[in-house]
Amino acid sequence: MCKLDKRTKNIAVIFGGCSPEYSVSLESASAVLKNLDTKRYNPVMVGISKTGDWFYYTGAIDAIQNDKWLESGPCTPAVISPNRSRHELIVLENEVVRRIELDAVLPILHGKNGEDGTVQGIVQAAGIPLAGCGVLSSALCMDKDRAHRLAGAAGVRVPKSLVLNSVSDLKIAYEFAETVGYPVFVKPVKAGSSYGITKVQTESTLEGAICGAFEYDNEVILEENIDGFEVGCAVLGTNELTTGEVDEIELSNGFFDFTEKYTLKSSKIYVPARISNEKAEEIKMTAKHIYKTLGCQVFARVDMFLTPEGEIVFNEINTIPGFTEHSRYPGMMKAAGFSFKEILTRIIENSIEE
Repeated sequence: MCKLDKRTKNIAVIFGGCSPEYSVSLESASAVLKNLDTKRYNPVMVGISKTGDWFYYTGAIDAIQNDKWLESGPCTPAVISPNRSRHELIVLENEVVRRIELDAVLPILHGKNGEDGTVQGIVQAAGIPLAGCGVLSSALCMDKDRAHRLAGAAGVRVPKSLVLNSVSDLKIAYEFAETVGYPVFVKPVKAGSSYGITKVQTESTLEGAICGAFEYDNEVILEENIDGFEVGCAVLGTNELTTGEVDEIELSNGFFDFTEKYTLKSSKIYVPARISNEKAEEIKMTAKHIYKTLGCQVFARVDMFLTPEGEIVFNEINTIPGFTEHSRYPGMMKAAGFSFKEILTRIIENSIEE
């Protein structure tokens, strides 16, 4: 029989990362750390530098948000122990080894080397409860092509697409764009936060967009443009799923790129979305279907398009969505009645129970 553990649980919150989305992670992790229920959880802050070095950090949270955490002093080299019988962070203080027991690990990392299953593999190999999607679902959801193929096989409409493995594939890229019609989207297959994405309006700018996308990944995907607007659905849980309210992105021009995602300079997000209750329920059911199809667990955000005809088209899943106070995932869950602190508590408890 399992005994209830009344002590404060040690939760490793991992931030930073060897990824173009390093700065986004710092923003998200800062908000998570500020909203964590410290009566229940003791945050064990683990920072990964841009070069991929791991540190146990004991400084101020604001220094993380301002990217001053490495300069502020209280950083000690650290690693997660791979020993499954000892769930712990090993801290290497000079010639002394210090061990910190871990009850769960919450990676707040975005993009490559963090959201793509790599860090998740370290945690799962160590047998430590992982507060988030596992290795397979993280890798699949990061890969836009394979995620679309699986969702399509499960009966969900996905955009027509073409994957390029080299810049030398320009001929078939031009043929694809001509077939589906401009504009087309050019994206790195495995990247987040809209890095390397271009909405190509004319043939003359297609090559440059493809070259730009190849700077972020070794595969590039071209997708047809879907008329309508983007909607999202926050999903929480593993077996029994809870959803937030559906949100809607209103764009004045262009697309929801990196700048718009983090400044909302010329766009607005409506929560709940300005759609009928029936359509919102259909979107929630579709989000849960995609979530399960791709093997997600604990939490993720499912992004879709809603066409003028009312058809739902899958866009992508973010297995570690933005987690600032103003990010979409917390906003959708807040509209459904969950505070930021409650969301984090449910995420952590769900992972420990699993």
